[in-house]
Amino acid sequence: MDFTSSSPWPTGAAPGLDKVTYSSPALTDSRWTMAALGLVLITLILYRAVFGDAKAKFSPSHLFNSYLINPIIQRHKAWKFLLDGPGIIQAGYDQSNDKPFEILSPDTRHIFITNPSQLAEMDAASTPGNALSLYAASQRALQPMYTMHRFGWYDVPPEGLGYVRALRTLLTNHLPNLLPELGGMMGRKFEELRSQGDEMVDGERRSRVARMIVKMVVLANARSIFSEELAKNDEFVEAALTYIEQLVICAEIIRLVPSWLAPIVGRLVGRRNAAQRVLYNTLMPIAQRRCEERELASQGQQVPKHNDCFQWIMESSTAKTPRTAVGLVHELMAIWFASVHPTAITITIAIHDLCLHPEYLEPLRMEISESYADFERTGQGLPLLDSFIKESARLNPVESISTRRCAVRPFSFADGTSLAVGDWACTPVASILRSARFYEDPLVFSGFRFAPADALNQKSNPGGTDETKVPRQANPSKLVDVDSAFYMWGSGRQTCPGRYYASALAKVILAHIIANFDVKLVDPDASRTWTYRSSRIPREDTMVVFTPLETTC
Repeated sequence: MDFTSSSPWPTGAAPGLDKVTYSSPALTDSRWTMAALGLVLITLILYRAVFGDAKAKFSPSHLFNSYLINPIIQRHKAWKFLLDGPGIIQAGYDQSNDKPFEILSPDTRHIFITNPSQLAEMDAASTPGNALSLYAASQRALQPMYTMHRFGWYDVPPEGLGYVRALRTLLTNHLPNLLPELGGMMGRKFEELRSQGDEMVDGERRSRVARMIVKMVVLANARSIFSEELAKNDEFVEAALTYIEQLVICAEIIRLVPSWLAPIVGRLVGRRNAAQRVLYNTLMPIAQRRCEERELASQGQQVPKHNDCFQWIMESSTAKTPRTAVGLVHELMAIWFASVHPTAITITIAIHDLCLHPEYLEPLRMEISESYADFERTGQGLPLLDSFIKESARLNPVESISTRRCAVRPFSFADGTSLAVGDWACTPVASILRSARFYEDPLVFSGFRFAPADALNQKSNPGGTDETKVPRQANPSKLVDVDSAFYMWGSGRQTCPGRYYASALAKVILAHIIANFDVKLVDPDASRTWTYRSSRIPREDTMVVFTPLETTC
């Protein structure tokens, strides 16, 4: 969720506003204005690094401590977290002995929980109106008042949000109708992007795989979340991608300045995010029309029937007061942000692993040839591909933190571990996924580790002639499953409701690639990811060669 090698973006591409083809006064300001704003922001961030959120005092002893001692001793580790979050979390986990441990970032105190009984305490305290809140953590991370057109996320009662049922139940049930269309759409988009590959070297076309995949996911999600009409609007789709990337950088700037200046800085940087206005202004007329249709339907009049997230969110809200058009658009903007980069990164890393472990291609092709039609018809199946994606995500998770809960009032666990208002309770998901407590040979890639025995045979068991020669879990599981050893989707009662759709989309894209292409990393020894905060992000300059098979499956 957090943020090319030199800029904090999920796919590595710096999201220039010039990519959006609309005009806006915010896009035509002079470079001098931008430079001045940048200088002010750098000054404020440096102030935060020295003073935290405290206002300056100017006694000699305070100046000495604040400018020399405190930044070095008290704040060095917190700011180091920005560049080595996964490593710092892993070190804390290794020393924790299953007890809570503390990690500081510039703006947040994290308390990491691994003990099952304490996870149960955390889950119980996360019910609506209780001390811990997922929505408060999301509001801190995304700053939606400034990045989502003044969306007061935490101000909306959770029971008034319709997205959980819309994504978990209605979108999932709609997959058999959606997958055939997505399959054709993704195949055409892949061919278009591959033909536009960055380089031709020795007759091979090289593609920047991270950017390629994120564009495919954006197109698929525009169709699935918004509508077929909007998915065909190239300007809207481009603005929707730019919006996500601008949101991340805007939210990060706001988080890094002193909190008492955040409202001023938030308004300044929020105005720079022209793409959020395009998204909002495009969705708003549709939402207003749906609200009008809802009113007409309540009067017994005939209205069009819609099968999309607009309609499902409206119908799923249990709030006493019906969702307004503004509230509906805000909810869709939040869903949109969360839907793109985690899925795109998971698919990109899986492609890296296909290149590194080509022995899995043949058994996966056999499964796709025999079973893809059933998967497309039901939205379920392809257990070998499912296991391969899950193993790839286990060893290279998008995030090192899961189950974020922000304390909205003081909270203490039974063992005395306490959280002040604003502190986060969370789980060290990447450390758990690589732990020998839960996985045999945890650092070994075993693509069919999670597959059921009846899906395996000698040909589909790379690395050995029987099941004993490769690490496997005692109990098979699916990518969408949540248990004590797999927190990628969160834990407790607030797990990711869109994981069934995300898993299905990953299979659609990867099945097309596996069935029709050989894959090869141009430089297998080069670094393929970088980190910011707790995220591990694919580098945009990682090149993959997709070579068409002579006969397709």
